[in-house]
Amino acid sequence: MARHAEPLPPIEDEQAFGAMFDRFADAKVVLLGESTHGTSEFYRARSAITRRFITHHGFTVVAVEADWPDASHVDAYIRGRPRPLAPEKPFRRFPTWMWRNEEMRSLVDWLKVHNAGATPSQQAGFYGLDLYSTAASMQGVTGYLARTDIQAAGDVRGHYACLAAYGDDLADYAANLIRPGFNSCEDEVAAVLKILTTRGPATGNEAHFDALQNARVVVGSEGFYRAQVKGAESSWNLRDRHMFSTLLALLEARGSTAKAVVWAHNSHVGNAAATDMRDRGETNIGELCRQHFGSAAWLVGFGTDRGHVLAASRWGAAPEVKAVRPSLPESHGALFREVGPERFLLDLRVPDLRRVLHAKRPQRAIGVLYLPETERVSHYFEASLPDQFDAFVFLEETQAVTPVTDATRNLPDNHPFA
Repeated sequence: MARHAEPLPPIEDEQAFGAMFDRFADAKVVLLGESTHGTSEFYRARSAITRRFITHHGFTVVAVEADWPDASHVDAYIRGRPRPLAPEKPFRRFPTWMWRNEEMRSLVDWLKVHNAGATPSQQAGFYGLDLYSTAASMQGVTGYLARTDIQAAGDVRGHYACLAAYGDDLADYAANLIRPGFNSCEDEVAAVLKILTTRGPATGNEAHFDALQNARVVVGSEGFYRAQVKGAESSWNLRDRHMFSTLLALLEARGSTAKAVVWAHNSHVGNAAATDMRDRGETNIGELCRQHFGSAAWLVGFGTDRGHVLAASRWGAAPEVKAVRPSLPESHGALFREVGPERFLLDLRVPDLRRVLHAKRPQRAIGVLYLPETERVSHYFEASLPDQFDAFVFLEETQAVTPVTDATRNLPDNHPFA
């Protein structure tokens, strides 16, 4: 491993750091992971790689593990498009710090400057893949139809009335599904998607595409919560399949030459078939991209040994800067800690590396929650690294992201973080 670990330049040297990943730039899709949702270095490293891919290799899609309506505000800002009607203030729902942070703000501002000098077809767009924005997505659909088809808008409001009372949190809806005689909203939200699909304008209408994606989010969100109580299919699988289908729709909408960078957690980006997710019958974006794109998809994982992370102790709680414990002795992180360089890249296509790293080891996954007191049970899973990823970035000691707060005053009014 020491022979094949390629030392990485400091992330601050963005050109040199990004150039280390040129070997993956011929791909249709490059998926960039993270082992925690609240680590500054992961955002900055992925930003450097993304900038390099956009400026030197023609990538035009940045698709992230965020809600479609929120990300649409970023896309409107960086591409000079009309701002979406909903939500009024994006990235305000828990976990606010996951995208509304200074590291992302730097990338958003860079994308705006880059796009100002590019033709519309060469501009880089910013898109959300997730499905939690039920209320905002319903508003996006009805708002679009109110401007374009008054009769259809009325029909859609009638269909969406089934879910509208629950807002973005469909936990009460899921609870009602187990009550005798309670009818789901499955057919109602599917009817809206059919209306938009059958009445859609010619290809290239971005406003219609935005509404269509919002309708797909509502269908996916309803199905996600229904699956949690019905148990017919894994809600995890429904979520990742939704994110994958959104990625395919984006690539189709941006044209045959479009190439995408995807930002999501390692648990979404790495091939699920190489982890103990397979024992639970779960898939993810990484596995679906591997099956669909083959060698035109590159999966890159990111990890750390210790440092600090911004995370909460329970869902909905305020974030805290928490100390990340050193990796467990038998884990990938502990092995990487012994290799030498504080920052390095492992190209896992190398046969020697595939051989020595093939056996499964514990791998840490910290999401928006971090519970160090139950770390082994709460945050580790088993994975065969070279079957999970094509490459892995190890940053030995990392620090927490810096959230953008309401006290920030030096942002233009139309900035998505203002």
